[in-house]
Amino acid sequence: MFDVGFSELVLVAIVALLVVGPERLPKVARVAGMWLGRARRTLGAVKQEIDREMKASELADILKQQALSQSVESIIEMSTQTSAAPVTSTSAIPIPADSATTAPTSVPTDPTTHRD
Repeated sequence: MFDVGFSELVLVAIVALLVVGPERLPKVARVAGMWLGRARRTLGAVKQEIDREMKASELADILKQQALSQSVESIIEMSTQTSAAPVTSTSAIPIPADSATTAPTSVPTDPTTHRD
């Protein structure tokens, strides 16, 4: 996040030594390290919580998709079961026996030939 090199750290140490003084510098460094550690732990905890929430959200989405796909599969299964069942209805249009074997005479079979 911060691009701090070795030369910048040395400069900060020299400025801290001049501002704070040699007697209080170890205590200030210890307190600063303690605060930095707390900040890192807090940041790590926040990252873990965000990751957990994202994984829980992804899992919930996956479960919803599975529930939808299972319901669609059950609908498809039910429709295939009903379409595979034999038709027992007698309300179909009856076809006369003599018209089923003969072709209609009014429609020519070849469009190039005309009967007049």
